[in-house]
Amino acid sequence: MAKIKKGDQVIVIAGRDKGKTGRVLEVLKDSDRVVVEGVQRVTKHVKAGQTARGTRTGGIETVEAPIHVSNVMLVDPETKKPTRVGLRTEQVERDGRTRTVRVRYAKRSGKDI
Repeated sequence: MAKIKKGDQVIVIAGRDKGKTGRVLEVLKDSDRVVVEGVQRVTKHVKAGQTARGTRTGGIETVEAPIHVSNVMLVDPETKKPTRVGLRTEQVERDGRTRTVRVRYAKRSGKDI
């Protein structure tokens, strides 16, 4: 089970964007990277082309590049501080059956960046 998921609020703890926060847009499991909104922005040159209506496309765009998952930390929704993530098992009842599932939870660290 992944500790960081799409839609989570994270803070960057290492790299050139250290201290910035943003929402996770995409998780790349195979390379252990995440794309965070507003973080690790790079310029990308796009080849000129035409759309169906005849307008020109292309030029220089700025897009978010992936950042390694070890360089981000989940933000605790209550304290708004970076926190570690743990997993625990809970009993959940669905359709009359009880199942054991793993659930993420914030460990409430007091670390300040």
